[in-house]
Amino acid sequence: MTSVRAAATAFFAVDGFVFATWAVRIPAVKAATHASPAALGLALLGLSGGAIATMAISGALCRRFGAGRMTVGSAILLLLALLLPPLARSAPALALALLVFGAAYGSLNVSMNSLAISVVAALRRPVMPSFHAAWSFGGLAGAALGGLLAPYLAPLPHFALVCAAGLAVTAWCGRTLLTHPLAAAGAVTGEIPDPREGAGGTSPDSGVSPDSGVSPDSGAGHGGRASRRGIGRGWRVVLLFGLIALCSAYGEGAIGDWGALHLRQDLGAGPRLAAAGYAAFALAEACGRLAGSWLLARLGQTRVLVLGGLTACAGMLAAALAPSVPVVLAGFALTGLGVANMFPAAMTRAGLVAGPNGVAAASTLGYGGFLLGPPTIGFLATAVGLSTGLTTVSVLALVAALLAWIAGS
Repeated sequence: MTSVRAAATAFFAVDGFVFATWAVRIPAVKAATHASPAALGLALLGLSGGAIATMAISGALCRRFGAGRMTVGSAILLLLALLLPPLARSAPALALALLVFGAAYGSLNVSMNSLAISVVAALRRPVMPSFHAAWSFGGLAGAALGGLLAPYLAPLPHFALVCAAGLAVTAWCGRTLLTHPLAAAGAVTGEIPDPREGAGGTSPDSGVSPDSGVSPDSGAGHGGRASRRGIGRGWRVVLLFGLIALCSAYGEGAIGDWGALHLRQDLGAGPRLAAAGYAAFALAEACGRLAGSWLLARLGQTRVLVLGGLTACAGMLAAALAPSVPVVLAGFALTGLGVANMFPAAMTRAGLVAGPNGVAAASTLGYGGFLLGPPTIGFLATAVGLSTGLTTVSVLALVAALLAWIAGS
């Protein structure tokens, strides 16, 4: 199990590295296509559409072929698709390239989250934040490398180097996943996992808690009607935490796609300093996730989610509206701390309640915010300015805190 956990962690890191590689080179790709903010927003819809389309079916594919196989195959597709955006020379061509990139990205995220939930269930310990910490550290490394290479390499050779390194990691770690398949965790059968069955008592991020409104034995032994009621309650839990994931992931996508442009266009920062915005966010998010299991154990899921939403709200207001680069960087870091454990907690709850199908449903909502947020901000940047558009991240962080409070109540 240790080797499987390590291999799954590596795929999270690769995914974060690839996304950050794309994110920090958006200004260069935008310049090559001569796209306006609105045209870039439309092109980013291709990424969103491709990802959401594959997320809707990836849960079923994980059930059929196994999350391990899907993770390996999706990672290969994502790395090859990374080479397409820098080849585009117009906004429509960029949209088509991002459609393919988004499809692979969506498939990998559902697959690796389903795999991680199987590891959580097998270990019976709240380790989900550690996987997402690897994603954040991968993003930090990708942003740092991108900032260093931006003045010297065009996007295409930069992306080709990342593709080659990623394929090597995939080949090495993929063998472990293919030779050690895990059973899928969770199923919507009206029987919700008991949170007290984890190691050491209640697992705060195990996915189900006594305050979720769902009884662990809601459908067991009570006939078809009780089972249907349990199934309905299970999917309501998935929907609620999917919405929390949507609100928190909106901020991650916004900073990834627009943070560098905000620093460069609105504040006059250079290429390296512009890349530091996403790096500050990713580092703070990674540190928050490393402490995630401890925080969930000490404070409980509801407090972590509510405090995280409020922290992200305050941080993004500073990042969007402050006229000083150091304050903006601090705001990005505070936002990273706030959203750090919201998405992992939501994915775990959905996965343990409904298995890969639950992960697919919550991922579709969560990554919908992650991917649809940037195009929305692109349109708002044209209409009212990028700084004002970025304040919508604060609004949705506040909504996430409210939903978490309602869930805890």
